[in-house]
Amino acid sequence: MTNVTREAAVKSYAAVDLGASSGRVMVGRVGPDSLELTEAHRFPNRPVRTPEGLRWDILALYAGVLDGLRAAGPVDSVGIDSWAVDYGLLDADGALIGNPVHYRDTRTQGVAEKVWATVPAAELYAATGLQYAPFNTLYQLVAARSSAQLAHAKGLLLIPDLLTYWLTGEAGTELTNASTTQLIDPRTGDWSYDVAARLGIDLELFAPLRRPGDPAGLLRPGVLEETGLAGPVPVTAVGSHDTASAVAAVPAVNERFAYICTGTWSLAGLELTAPVLTEASRAANFTNELGLDGTVRYLRNIMGLWLLQECLREWGDPDLGELLAAAAGVPPLRSLVDAGDAAFMAPGRMPSRIADACRESGQPVPGSRAEITRCILDSLALAHRRAVFQAQELADHPVDVVHIVGGGARNALLCRLTADACGLPVVAGPAEAAALGNVLVQARAHGQAGDRASMRELLARTQPLTRYEPQGTTAAWQAAEARLEGF
Repeated sequence: MTNVTREAAVKSYAAVDLGASSGRVMVGRVGPDSLELTEAHRFPNRPVRTPEGLRWDILALYAGVLDGLRAAGPVDSVGIDSWAVDYGLLDADGALIGNPVHYRDTRTQGVAEKVWATVPAAELYAATGLQYAPFNTLYQLVAARSSAQLAHAKGLLLIPDLLTYWLTGEAGTELTNASTTQLIDPRTGDWSYDVAARLGIDLELFAPLRRPGDPAGLLRPGVLEETGLAGPVPVTAVGSHDTASAVAAVPAVNERFAYICTGTWSLAGLELTAPVLTEASRAANFTNELGLDGTVRYLRNIMGLWLLQECLREWGDPDLGELLAAAAGVPPLRSLVDAGDAAFMAPGRMPSRIADACRESGQPVPGSRAEITRCILDSLALAHRRAVFQAQELADHPVDVVHIVGGGARNALLCRLTADACGLPVVAGPAEAAALGNVLVQARAHGQAGDRASMRELLARTQPLTRYEPQGTTAAWQAAEARLEGF
C-alpha cells in the first residue's frame, strides 16, 4: 500500500465521552494498522443544586459538545457515550421539560420498597437481571410518577440519546444504556413489558431501540453552521453507556479475563454470552447489562475513585502523585471501609465520613491524608477482589488476568494492590477506554474495523499497557476480607 493510499484509508471519528465530573471530545484516527486518540476539547460537568434538588446542567454539556466538535475539525462520524440511568423529558413539540435530575438526587429514597411491594425484588431481578441501585431509572420514574413534568411528557431520552437528538433531530434509545434502566429483559434485548405494566411505566415514552453501530442521523444544518463542519456528517450509535464502550476497548487476548472499568465508579466483572439470573447472583448484587454484539456485562458497581475524588476536593486538590507516594508508605490493610456502601454516595465531608466509619467499626482511625488515601485504595482493591472472585463463581467462568481500564489505570498503586489482592496479573490500560471503544464502534460501522477480537488485537498493538504481577500470597487479603465482613 502506498503512503497516499494508506493515508486515504485513515479516517477520523469524534468520540463525545461524558463523565460525571467532566466531558471531552476526543478524535480517533483509525487506519488498517493504526489507532491514535487525541483530545480536542475538555469541559467541566458541574451539577447544580436547585430548590427542587440536584440537576444536570445539560445546556452547558451541549455547549461543550458543540465547542468540541468545532475544535475537532473534519470528522467522518460522531458518537456519544455518557454515564447511565439519567434522562430528559420532552413535550409534544420535542422540547426539553426541565433540567435532567441527577442520579445522586434524594428523590428515590424509600422508593425501592414501594416498587418491591408490587414487583418483589426476586421477580424484578429474574425479569431484568439488574442489581439493586437506588438511582436506577425504574426507581426514578416511580419517584416522578406524580410530578407535573412526567404528566406532561410525551417523550423520554437517556442523556446520550438526548444530545444525539439535539445534534440530528432523530430520536432513538441505544440498547446498552437502556439496559441500565431496569426495564430491559437481558435475554431478549427488548423491553420488559410485564415489569413496566405492573409499575405503571409508559414504555411509549421511549424512542425506538438502537444498537451499537446503527445510524443515528446526520448533523443538522444549524449544528454544521455552529461547528464549522462540512456536511454530511453522520452520527453513529455507539455503546452509549460509557462502561459498554470501555469494555469494548478491553485489550484481551481471549475470553478468560475479568475487567475493572475505573473512574468515579469501579465496574468489576466479566463479559459473558448470556445473563446470570440466579437468586445467588441477585443476593450478591451483580448486574447483567448489555454490551457490544449481544454480550452481557456481568458486573458489580463499586463506589470507585469517587471516594478519593471527594477527599481531594475537600483537601483543595493537592498533588496526586505526591499523595499516592506517601500512601504507598502507609502500612497496608490497617483500616478498611466497604467501598460499595451507599453511605458514601452523597458528596461532602468524605475524609471525616471515612474516619467515622473506621472509628465505628473499631479500627485504627486514619488521620493523615496519606492514611485516608491508603484506606481508600486498600478498600477498593479488596472490593475488586471480592467482585472478581464472586463473578467467576456465580457465572462459572474462570479468568487468568484482570484488565483495568479507564482513569484508574493511571493509578499505579491501585493497580498493584488489585493484582496483589486478586493474586492475578493486572494489565492496566488503556486509560481512555470509553473514548477508544466509542471510536472503534464507529470505525466498524464505517467498514474500518473487524469483529471484537480484531478490535482488541488492534488496541493491544497500538495502546500503551502496563502489566503488574501479584506479589506475595493473598492470605492477608483473605483475612482482611473476613475482617470487613465481620464489621
